[in-house]
Amino acid sequence: QAVNFGCIGCGQCAAVCPRMCIVVEGREMSAKDLIDLPPREQRADYEQLYALLLSRRSIRAFKDREVEEEVIQKILDAMSTAPMGLPPSEVEVLVLQGFDRVREFAEDMVKVFKSSKWLFSPVVLGILRPFMGKEVYDFMKSFAAPLPDYFSENMAQGRDMLLYGAPLAMYFHASPTSDPVDFAVAGTYAMLAAESLGLGSCMIGTIGPYLKYKNPVGKKYGIPKENNQGIMIIFGYPKYKYARGIKRTLGGVTFYQGSRG
Repeated sequence: QAVNFGCIGCGQCAAVCPRMCIVVEGREMSAKDLIDLPPREQRADYEQLYALLLSRRSIRAFKDREVEEEVIQKILDAMSTAPMGLPPSEVEVLVLQGFDRVREFAEDMVKVFKSSKWLFSPVVLGILRPFMGKEVYDFMKSFAAPLPDYFSENMAQGRDMLLYGAPLAMYFHASPTSDPVDFAVAGTYAMLAAESLGLGSCMIGTIGPYLKYKNPVGKKYGIPKENNQGIMIIFGYPKYKYARGIKRTLGGVTFYQGSRG
């Protein structure tokens, strides 16, 4: 029981009960949701987990091969285990299965980008500059502003530079009452599951801000405009094999020493 909140449906009490005497009903939970954990020998140890994490990288070039339905289901099953701010999960997923559906979505989004390019015009950016700071202004001017034309010009020539011609894409989003990071955590779990299944993946951050607001694309694909801004992830079998990884670092690590000597 969470202090001051009563039962939040986390299932902790039922999970630790050695005699299976506790059943939680409600908040989308029932007795059938309680499952036995796999034995320790079936779980990845740290070295295996780290090898998986180290092997994952952003993949934007894919083989001309569809992702099988059973593989997609495994990704969704793994994603459903992701932690959330408060159960039950309010994360929703739009699945674009197959080259044709992914391409259709990309073409629809490119039209939205093209119709919104006035937002990045010198006049609008000039008006907003005092309110966004130099770093944001430089980012908008040098990176965001050229994107509508870049996407449109490439799409007109048959090149999808938004979703990179992927055979599978998923858009993760969540209701406004969810924790703001729930969709990103679920998406990360999906990427790791995909890696374990031999797929490559890549987060696409340019789509979420546009689907956050009312436009025909969100309505067409059943994405509530009030939902939190989400993340698009593309998946597919990698076109190239990688022999080496790249060592990554954090922005910083601080060990607090305490204030009591």
